[in-house]
Amino acid sequence: MGAVGGVAKVAGGLIGQRGRKKEQRAARGQYDERMAQFENLDTSNLAGNLSNPYEDATVNTQGADYLAQQQQQASANMMSNMSGAAGGSGIAALAQTMANQQGQQLQAASANIAKQEQSNQQAFMTQEARNQAASVAGASAARGLEYEKSQALTQAAGARKAAAEGAVNDARQAIIGGIGDIAGGVASAAMGGATPEVETP
Repeated sequence: MGAVGGVAKVAGGLIGQRGRKKEQRAARGQYDERMAQFENLDTSNLAGNLSNPYEDATVNTQGADYLAQQQQQASANMMSNMSGAAGGSGIAALAQTMANQQGQQLQAASANIAKQEQSNQQAFMTQEARNQAASVAGASAARGLEYEKSQALTQAAGARKAAAEGAVNDARQAIIGGIGDIAGGVASAAMGGATPEVETP
């Protein structure tokens, strides 16, 4: 029975051996490929190439420039209109008052223009910063999903590789065990056939 059982083990180990070897090679190849993909995942700093939207911020001088221009024009107009009354102190005082009022009005208008311009610039830079933050967050989430996907595929490939190698090893052990059983059966049969006769008195 030992020899017969050994033959069965050897036969079981040999049957399908080509398929097991093929699966082992394919599993190893897939595992190596998945490991290479996993190791080559991009881990660079997503914010490394972002620009600072505030670095080009400027001080708005438009309001001040406009104010200076208008005050100069107002002074020239005032001097022209009042040139005939330069000797009258009342008219000169009125001209000064009017000039002061006009200067204050121009200053207020200029300040309002500058404030609006600065507000527009601030809104643009703030939105640019938000856009960059959203872009980094989106890229980071996508990278996380890619990492999880690659990790899962690598683990699945590792499990396939382990199963394929286990099947090949089991078959090899079956063949080795079967050969041992055959050898043991043959030896036992040989010993049984050479048993010396015992003389009876």
